Amino acid sequence: MTLNELAEVSLRASEAVLQDEALSGDERRQLLAKMSERLQQMRDSIARGLASSEPSRTGMVGWNAKMLWHAPDLLQAPLLKRVQAYAMAVNEENARMGKIVAAPTAGSAGTLPGALIGVADHLGLDDDALVLPLVLAAGVGKIISQQMFIAGSSGGCQAEIGSSAAMAAAAVCELLGGNARQAVHAATMALMNTIGLVCDPVGGYVEVPCVSRNAFYSVHAVSSAQLALAGLESVIPPDEVVSAMASVGRLLPPELRETGEGGIADTPTGRLIALKMAKV
Repeated sequence: MTLNELAEVSLRASEAVLQDEALSGDERRQLLAKMSERLQQMRDSIARGLASSEPSRTGMVGWNAKMLWHAPDLLQAPLLKRVQAYAMAVNEENARMGKIVAAPTAGSAGTLPGALIGVADHLGLDDDALVLPLVLAAGVGKIISQQMFIAGSSGGCQAEIGSSAAMAAAAVCELLGGNARQAVHAATMALMNTIGLVCDPVGGYVEVPCVSRNAFYSVHAVSSAQLALAGLESVIPPDEVVSAMASVGRLLPPELRETGEGGIADTPTGRLIALKMAKV
């Protein structure tokens, strides 16, 4: 199944994903149970991340999620703050070598739970409502991965955070009652607006800018879902957007694909941090 095909189904998008897997009754129950387990693991990583100020090995991150969570909400935007804090909590747990759910990668693991669980908690929805949207997120990630790379080392951060934002946007859209077409276009708009994003981790560690980038793109995913639910669609068909991102990824030079040799990693401060860490 492609994104174009998924957009045209009359079923709920997650149900179409499950049908495409051609599962038996027992296999379906096992998959949904596994998704419930993954959801709890996401929640656990959020809780640990929000409670901890322990720095990562490099000392670059580790306290950001907790600091944001306890900071005054000056904008009076609790959803925005919650989504960002949840996303950073997961990625700081990753930086501390804690247990997280790669979605689809460790470096982009905070975007999906930040957006999906953040929205659910904001609205007071229970976890049972999140299982099928999580299935849809996995389905979208699988479809993208079959057409392009999802590793920053292969296609830049657009491949990682773009894919995670697309997964999150589709999941949030379905959670809020969106149909398959809306969910796919939410994913497409999220993906389209990450094209060209480079992967430039300072020192080669998935910390800066990765932790805050997940916070930004979890909000990006929620915004994409909101646009799609209002009836907006991508002018460029979903599958063509995926192909465009893959094309851009192939054009990116090695310095901008997770090598830590370009972008902010190649700033004077970035190089100094990398040098210090090499001596540790």
